[in-house]
Amino acid sequence: MAVLTLNGISKYYGGICALNNVSFSVPEGSVFGILGPNGSGKTTMLGIVMDILKPSSGNFTFFDKQPSAETRKQVGTLLETPNFYHYLSGERNLRISAEIKGKGIEQIDNVLHKVNLHHRKESKFSTYSLGMKQRLAIAAALLGDPSVLVFDEPTNGLDPVGIAEIRELIKRLADEGKTIIMASHMLDEVEKVCTHVGILKTGNLLAAGKVDEVLVNEDIVEIGSTNMTGLINLVKTLNGFSNVKEVKDHLQLLYPVGTANLEELNQYCFNNGVVLNHLQLKKKSLETKFLELTNA
Repeated sequence: MAVLTLNGISKYYGGICALNNVSFSVPEGSVFGILGPNGSGKTTMLGIVMDILKPSSGNFTFFDKQPSAETRKQVGTLLETPNFYHYLSGERNLRISAEIKGKGIEQIDNVLHKVNLHHRKESKFSTYSLGMKQRLAIAAALLGDPSVLVFDEPTNGLDPVGIAEIRELIKRLADEGKTIIMASHMLDEVEKVCTHVGILKTGNLLAAGKVDEVLVNEDIVEIGSTNMTGLINLVKTLNGFSNVKEVKDHLQLLYPVGTANLEELNQYCFNNGVVLNHLQLKKKSLETKFLELTNA
């Protein structure tokens, strides 16, 4: 079942298009990363999904139903910088959050354990590190035991230790069966914690699907010959590669990771009358793939 489905969502601010006809679905139990550079429309999209903003056109559903107060009770959110009372303890701040929500007071100890803050529950919020503050905000989102969590840039501004802590927490929550939707401009973050991804650029959805399909690593085999016409024709008879590109004085063959056999390729060309003067294997990184998509 799809937890969230967007159908042709567009959002305009005057003459500026923040989102342009965006459609995708978030599968139940997935960690869905909305990936894109700053200004790509990620926060606008989350604002619409959480009913903070209204779309200019299009619609969306939660759990195959029109969004309502009842469906939103199943969603926990972290959409901005944690907003807690600095002079109160972590536990007291969570108690206030639970009272505002009208639920979850009996879960405070449990969520503090989940985010590894139980030992600091009596400490004032002002004494927390940035990573601890972010984990407390996630604890607040967990009150009421929502089945879906929505995070906007959950590791933004954190040091490497804080980033690692949030990533591990997201993985643990996913293992518990939570569906997590998170916006990020960090490819590394999405690659390490997400199962699915949607890539946004200037309000346009460039690709969406499983991470290992959208952000697939590839092997690039470069081949060249003094007989380029013969080589181009010969490549048409080859199998195993997914794409071919002409680049200056050679060709690039794209293979699924680990499937390219240079010795066999060289022998095949030689046996068919084409002598290679250039044969090189290169790796195509996720970063390269992401830059190709967002710079297209």
